[in-house]
Amino acid sequence: MMNYLYSFNNFFLASFASLYCASFFDNFQLIIIMKAFTYIKQGVFGFTEKEKPILIDEHDAIVRVTMSSICTSDLHIKHGSVPRAVPGITVGHEMVGVVDEVGEKVTHVKPGDRVTVNVETYCGECFYCQHGYVNNCTSPHGGWALGCRIDGGQTEYVRVPYATTGLNRIPDNVSDEQALFVGDILATGFWATRISEIKEEDTVLIIGAGPTGVCCLLCTLLKNPQKIIVCEKSEARRAFIKEHYPQVLVVEPEDCEAFVKEQSLHGGADVVMEVAGGPDTFQLAWQCARPNAIVTIVAMYDKPQLLPLPDMYGKNLIFKTGGVDGCDCEEILHLISQGRIDTTPLITHRFPLSKIEEAYDIFENRKDGVIKIAIYPDKE
Repeated sequence: MMNYLYSFNNFFLASFASLYCASFFDNFQLIIIMKAFTYIKQGVFGFTEKEKPILIDEHDAIVRVTMSSICTSDLHIKHGSVPRAVPGITVGHEMVGVVDEVGEKVTHVKPGDRVTVNVETYCGECFYCQHGYVNNCTSPHGGWALGCRIDGGQTEYVRVPYATTGLNRIPDNVSDEQALFVGDILATGFWATRISEIKEEDTVLIIGAGPTGVCCLLCTLLKNPQKIIVCEKSEARRAFIKEHYPQVLVVEPEDCEAFVKEQSLHGGADVVMEVAGGPDTFQLAWQCARPNAIVTIVAMYDKPQLLPLPDMYGKNLIFKTGGVDGCDCEEILHLISQGRIDTTPLITHRFPLSKIEEAYDIFENRKDGVIKIAIYPDKE
């Protein structure tokens, strides 16, 4: 009897220990520490260590970042031009990656899928989302959240809220570099071109040949207007346009108004896209537009702009402005897959994540002919 009891007690204790351990390991989560390039305070970005993000909501996804980039909007955060930006967040909103984990409500992508990440977070269900105005999504997480109000992508892993609308699977014949700008500046160019209502008989003026300006140009080329004029003050960027897009006319700001009127049938451009955001480029935009033209303001400004209504009275201009409604990513990826859009010439520099501070210095100060920089993970 004693041997029996002894055996039974051993069995009971072993079973209890097994159940306890199983319960413990079910609730145990390995904490992974990663490097994150962070908005410390106004004027200061730097590396911090953060825990790998976890799923918070059933609509979330965790994405392992395989490539990211630096945007002018990141510089706006650094210098205090984005009041809603939250100190302590990981910066970066241009990225692609591989799905690591998904919430229960995310069914269109799965772990292992290569995806683009949308700059905007949107629910897809509110009034604005239903009408395609996703920049004004009424969700608390809606609009530009990643890399502004919540942790972004200049790191190793990122949590993407509303992943059903925020992630798009990259076609197999599209590389990370080809897809890198889909969720931000290319979506911006596509949106700006769409709302500008470009027709084949139009003369289109694009002010600014920076990365977003080139994306506006690429999407304008899809519309096949009669003439496209790019205005740019940088000699290097004018040379870039001439080299890669020889069918496009190029002009300096000082000569822009006279040149546009000379090249237009009706005293000015039919469509103007202002993408430069310089001290005088808003004024140049409406001055170069013909009466009843569409002037689309794509740029972000550091200071308020003057709208001189007495001076422009009678031109009956239509102004369109605001943040990008980035809900065209799937269509853009399809166009890239077909070979109709190629943004890879924009990538002039490549750096590992550990050297992103050097990359920022080059990008912010426009050194070495930089246009865009690809940031890739450090090798193990």
